[in-house]
Amino acid sequence: MEKIYIGLDISTSIVGISIFDYNKKFKDMKYVNLTKVKCFFEKSLQIKQKFLEVVEEYSNCKFIVGIEENLQAFRPGLSSAKTLMTLSRFNGVVSYISNEVFKTIPVFINVNSARKDLGIKIDRKSADSTKDQVFNWVKNDLIIENNAFNWPTKVMKSGKNKGRVKFENCCYDMSDAYVICKSLIYNLDQHVNNQ
Repeated sequence: MEKIYIGLDISTSIVGISIFDYNKKFKDMKYVNLTKVKCFFEKSLQIKQKFLEVVEEYSNCKFIVGIEENLQAFRPGLSSAKTLMTLSRFNGVVSYISNEVFKTIPVFINVNSARKDLGIKIDRKSADSTKDQVFNWVKNDLIIENNAFNWPTKVMKSGKNKGRVKFENCCYDMSDAYVICKSLIYNLDQHVNNQ
């Protein structure tokens, strides 16, 4: 039975999904946009539906799943107690759904450890945000690995950027899922090599 590696970046607005094949080569990235879904349970149902579609697409495969660990502490200006609690609860629900649908216990991966595993250095003094730096790293990594991927884009309809093509916000979540998936594979390889 072939292995399929899945990386998940979970948030209550967009869930990023990255898929690598049994050769540990990139296959695809997907996302679930939950920004317009208010109900917690409806969000969960949409996630489950997307996971079921992945299982159908890769039928007769054994799934190995990595999930970005939820935040453990406050980050100034970014995370309120309510936000952390909501995200933690949703992360737990999606992790459970992942276990149920993919029939495997997920591996939880710290985002900073994942970036370190892959040699992604975040320049805190850069004008680019951390999300932009990770996104750019993933775009470059795909080029290095000779993988083509059509990132979702949108044409700006108003403002100073009217008519300009920009990447959709989901690209950041898919990039984070890509990093989690590659880190999952890296750590599994390290475990095998150390035995």
